[in-house]
Amino acid sequence: MIRCILAAKWRAGLSPCRLQGRNEYSCGYTLAELLIAMTTLGIMAAVAIPSYIDYRERAQIAVAIADIHTLGKDIASYEFSNAALPNSLTDIGRASLPDPWGHSYQYLKIAGSKNIGKARKDHFLVPLNSDYDLYSSGQDGDSTAPLSAPQSQDDIIRANDGGYVGLASNY
Repeated sequence: MIRCILAAKWRAGLSPCRLQGRNEYSCGYTLAELLIAMTTLGIMAAVAIPSYIDYRERAQIAVAIADIHTLGKDIASYEFSNAALPNSLTDIGRASLPDPWGHSYQYLKIAGSKNIGKARKDHFLVPLNSDYDLYSSGQDGDSTAPLSAPQSQDDIIRANDGGYVGLASNY
């Protein structure tokens, strides 16, 4: 009975069984078929994994940029209501907001304070903003004031008083 079922599946192309001799069937895959299948899967993984990693990094950067825009709007709302910039992100209720890499966003009030020396600076060591600095320290979680430093290249920054929000390496 089993031979009849196997024979019917084999004739229909539904079974990996092969006719060995008269009324004898051998079921299974050959070593060559398995190697071809494994090679195909390996090539597909080699192409898909780097694409997925790149996609995930771009998505995290996009989330950080959106968060910085949202924080900027919250800061502007606070400034409109109180006629002054907040001293920290705690003042606007956003101190616990993590960036996509799990680090906290950094805020530094520049206008009307003595923090001008701590402000983020571009490649020519000119401050990026005149009102406040707001940035994510990026994937590595490390950052320094000048954008020319290697630790700062992956930071997501706000520059030109909000005119630019994006990767520090692209600024």
